Amino acid sequence: MKKTHILFFILIISSTVFAQSGAVKIALIKYNGGGDWYADPTALPNLIEFCNNSLNSNILRTPATVEIGSQELFNYPFAHLTGHGNIILSESDARNLRLYLQGGGFLHVDDNYGLDEYFRREMKKVFPEKDLIELPPNHPVFNQRFKFANGLPKIHEHDNKQPQAFGLFVEDRLVCLYTYEADLGDGWEDAEIHNDPEEVRTRALQMGANIISYAFGQ
Repeated sequence: MKKTHILFFILIISSTVFAQSGAVKIALIKYNGGGDWYADPTALPNLIEFCNNSLNSNILRTPATVEIGSQELFNYPFAHLTGHGNIILSESDARNLRLYLQGGGFLHVDDNYGLDEYFRREMKKVFPEKDLIELPPNHPVFNQRFKFANGLPKIHEHDNKQPQAFGLFVEDRLVCLYTYEADLGDGWEDAEIHNDPEEVRTRALQMGANIISYAFGQ
């Protein structure tokens, strides 16, 4: 059986389990190049807890850590990538990620400030024929359980730029969501780390829950 077919069945099973309130696990992506893929260590566990409470999901609280070129990636229907610096994908890394996304996987990339140019460069290795497309505020990802009429919320300020959400599509299916100039992951972290107002953390967590909801509901 082809690898993409194997992934398809894995993801169908995982999504079905999720819908039936069975346990499912999501993944944090580890990559090469020197960037801090491990940034915001409390972010995903906090987002998972928020989703389990607000969406009645049943996601295992501790995410897996998976290398981007590993076969293990195919065990997880949702993967998250973040960091501040360089990311380098080998040919096999890019091929693995392409197969994962084509086969039904979903990748959320959150620029933690400084990732942008490297992520854009490396995604051209994955899908040289595709471009990231900015999502409008009326896209379904902003209109799940929580409504964001103006699109992606701003969590942390860096360069006085507007937050933007970009998508990469395969056959009209959003397979990669890239959130830029928002710093959602910082908002997901423990409150004492960044000392953000509670309403700011809540917006970040609500947007994260929308992403999880959208990814599993496609």
